[in-house]
Amino acid sequence: MSRAEMDALGWDQCDVILVTGDAYIDHPSFGMALVGRLLEAQGFRVGIIAQPDWQSPDAFRVLGKPRLYFGITAGNMDSMVNRYTADRKIRSDDAYTPNGEPNKRPDRAVTVYAQRSREAYPGTPIIIGSIEASLRRIAHFDYWSDKVRKSVLTESKADLLLFGNAERALVDLTKRLDAGEKVKDIKDLRGTAFLVPQGWLPGADWAVHNSTRVDIPGKIDPHVDPYAMAKEDKKECATENAAPEPTVKPIVIMTREERLAAAKEQHNKTVVRLPSYDVVKDDPVMYAHASRVFHLESNPGNARALVQQHGDRDVWLNPPPLPLAMDEMDGVYDLEYARAPHPSYGNANIPAWEMIRFSVNIMRGCFGGCTFCSITEHEGRIIQSRSEPSILREIEHIRDKTKGFTGIISDLGGPTANMYRLACKEKSIEETCRRLSCVYPSICVNLGTDHSKLTQLYRKARALPGVKKILIQSGLRYDLAVRSPEYVKELVTHHVGGLLKIAPEHTETNVLSKMMKPGIGAYDEFKAMFEKYSIEAGKKQYLIPYFIAAHPGTTDEDMLNLALWLKKNNFRLDQVQTFMPTPMAMASAMYHSRKNPLKKVTEDSETVETPRTFKQRKAHKAFLRYYDPKNWPILRETLRAMGRGDLIGDGERHLIPNYREGEEFFKTSQGKRAMPHLAPGAEKRGGKVLPAAAARGGKPNALTGSLTARATVETKARPSILDTIKVKPKAAPAKTGGRPGRK
Repeated sequence: MSRAEMDALGWDQCDVILVTGDAYIDHPSFGMALVGRLLEAQGFRVGIIAQPDWQSPDAFRVLGKPRLYFGITAGNMDSMVNRYTADRKIRSDDAYTPNGEPNKRPDRAVTVYAQRSREAYPGTPIIIGSIEASLRRIAHFDYWSDKVRKSVLTESKADLLLFGNAERALVDLTKRLDAGEKVKDIKDLRGTAFLVPQGWLPGADWAVHNSTRVDIPGKIDPHVDPYAMAKEDKKECATENAAPEPTVKPIVIMTREERLAAAKEQHNKTVVRLPSYDVVKDDPVMYAHASRVFHLESNPGNARALVQQHGDRDVWLNPPPLPLAMDEMDGVYDLEYARAPHPSYGNANIPAWEMIRFSVNIMRGCFGGCTFCSITEHEGRIIQSRSEPSILREIEHIRDKTKGFTGIISDLGGPTANMYRLACKEKSIEETCRRLSCVYPSICVNLGTDHSKLTQLYRKARALPGVKKILIQSGLRYDLAVRSPEYVKELVTHHVGGLLKIAPEHTETNVLSKMMKPGIGAYDEFKAMFEKYSIEAGKKQYLIPYFIAAHPGTTDEDMLNLALWLKKNNFRLDQVQTFMPTPMAMASAMYHSRKNPLKKVTEDSETVETPRTFKQRKAHKAFLRYYDPKNWPILRETLRAMGRGDLIGDGERHLIPNYREGEEFFKTSQGKRAMPHLAPGAEKRGGKVLPAAAARGGKPNALTGSLTARATVETKARPSILDTIKVKPKAAPAKTGGRPGRK
């Protein structure tokens, strides 16, 4: 972090200098710490430049010139997601910065940091990686500029890009550079991408397949008549148009094993050429096609290399990295972390650190395949789990070394809470599978869903001396959980702190099909089990569901039906989310192309209409908080435009009340739908306090009956299940990926 620290260690030069957009926290949940400790364990001297001033190259010279390379990352989050809301507004804080200060990193930080590093020390190799680089490795739709951008390799001019779980590639790369090999010559590492001359191939024995051999885009021409010996041209002589004589090849007799080996070798030496950047930037259908092919070639067991033309050069992507074995995962997480922010930050509060300081990451990856999430594009679909002893050791380290520990472990999880050690029943099936999800449209028959190892881990963890309670706060995949009632009982009885987050995301089937999420019936099944075991445990506990507004494929009617479901079930959501298209996610391809890449993409294939205007997106978000007076004006306008003015009124069967004077000064309340309290200074503006009953527009009753029917049934009033619960807002999670904890 400083020259003084280098002098204290007796270093005259760093082997590797890592540049990050986050504050430096020496904890394995933060990618920069993990990478730094991993290289340190291999004997390399590692320096870290955290949140440098990017206005000039001076801040990139503070540790001198690295002997081997600069390693560049935007941090644990994509810099654009970190800095902007779904409405493209600048966020007021940054969870990865001391005291949450905003504007401590540039837009598109990987590109900016790479450029400044090159200016600081021209000729030094530039290696980029982590979430921002990983999700921008090919031409991608960029929500913030509303256009398709080139690969980050072309913009940053980096020498190499590492994507996915890159520990093996990183160590191999560093050792080869240390041995004197040139970075331009290192092109054989899995999980790496780089620029090459157009048409470059690793060898003469390599073959190129056009992406249309994987999936046929556009209009499909009719099959040629296989029996026709000549063209259908009566003006020409048939003998002149006849097919040429076939080349005679000798028949080679091979055993089954030899045939399979030959086919595998040919497969491994085949590259799939995606449509070029110049094509996909102007043709939404071809963009959706490229997205589909990219995801079909994501299983490290059978994925081929990909190549995409960018001008006069090609972006070459080697196959994804093979998953880390359990002992490798243990090795990464058992390194000597300080488990604290760097001392230079003093007593500054870093929100992301405060959230994860007492949590343990037990696994990586996700086979859910949710289209709005980028975890699978980065960490992969194959679950990589730590061993039980390694996890228990980390809990003991937290107990013994982490300042402020009170005996409560805040989370044992990862991208999901309950995929620990779940895997395909047969390795050979896993290596050949090309499904985009193991759990959609139904749970695969080859997927092991036994939660007994996770249940055992929970029991051993909470039995450790000094540990009072183990909470589970990572998002739960409830359609899997119901397959193991014993696990649900264990979870509900011992590991829920009153509230449990789950993410149905929506209620309507057509929207859920675009998300690759299970139907709302799966939520109902889990809810019944949750309530049953809570009662048996003698505890009053609640499910907190999360939902997404304005997802591709969502109509106004879909959001209305979701609002009616929320009222029927007496939910008043506090924090809600509007869909944000992140690079390379399949839902982002739907948003941009209005096509569905979950199926074959053609000009005539399914059109996915998506809320795009600010007004419609705002209305969809307002449906999730139908009880908030601030949302009533836009909801009245939307409902009337939909022909559903019957849902506006002051009765129990109505969704929102009629307009009443002074409602713009009402304040939202947990206990009631709206309270007629005036905002400060309202009296001076002529505001008027209304009678409480009139202001509330009726009692806060649940709406029952069919979600699509116009008629409703009135029921007895009851308070919201969240009325008496005070939930402290949490900082953004510190795990990498698109939407950690939201599965």
